[in-house]
Amino acid sequence: MSVAPEIAGRDESEASASDTKALPKVQIHGLNFFYGTNQVLRSVTMDVPALKVTALIGPSGCGKTTLLRCMNRMHDLYLGNRYEGSIVVQPDGTDILDASVDPIQVRMRFGMVFQKPNPFPKSIYENVAYGLRLQGMNRRKELDEKVEKALREAALWEEVKSRLHQMAHNLSGGQQQRLCIARAIATDPDVVLFDEPTSALDPIATSKIEELIVELKKRVTVMIVTHNLQQAGRISDMTAFMYLGELIEFGDTNRMFTNPAKPQTEDYISGRFG
Repeated sequence: MSVAPEIAGRDESEASASDTKALPKVQIHGLNFFYGTNQVLRSVTMDVPALKVTALIGPSGCGKTTLLRCMNRMHDLYLGNRYEGSIVVQPDGTDILDASVDPIQVRMRFGMVFQKPNPFPKSIYENVAYGLRLQGMNRRKELDEKVEKALREAALWEEVKSRLHQMAHNLSGGQQQRLCIARAIATDPDVVLFDEPTSALDPIATSKIEELIVELKKRVTVMIVTHNLQQAGRISDMTAFMYLGELIEFGDTNRMFTNPAKPQTEDYISGRFG
């Protein structure tokens, strides 16, 4: 008689775990964005899945980077910019566009890696420790462990472990970009945002960054803006095609690249415009 309740309990638990896993990490709904009076994003709605790589593709000026920067409230740095709609982060359901939410806390949850490597004018160690110190972490042993962990996850530890206190600008371009990735993931963000992270790198460094991004999705959700369709095809699970500030199509990358649902998507992927 005791078997049935145990089975029922297990099924219920498994269903709950499945539901949690299926819950999107970020839910964007009706997002409009304005640079002053100029509307750049128009009613963008999409659910970004957890622990996947989502690529944003589309021609220059279509709103990809603008959307990415909405995710960590970078537009707040300039007067006159305005958001409408919501960006909700799960599992806590925080709308990061709500006026009561501190943009600094948002940026702790959304790490960002830019087009060109931008290490701080500090040592390799202090670049990675910077965000940790902002979070109030000051114990040297704890900082050492976190810095090493981030550098290992960025596949950089073996190359820099003997020179952690040298200036970061002494690193090569590819190493600097991996350092920026280490800095972004050191604070354990929910999502890491990449804005064309390999456009300034050679093919070998690009390959290392791509391998790193694929590895990162095991523990964080990743969004990447890229003009390189081959790159999107290689590393992303989901792809969003944007055009003139609108989300035209969003879905599984393999399906989008082989059987797009919208003619604009097919035209862009096939090279008819771009």
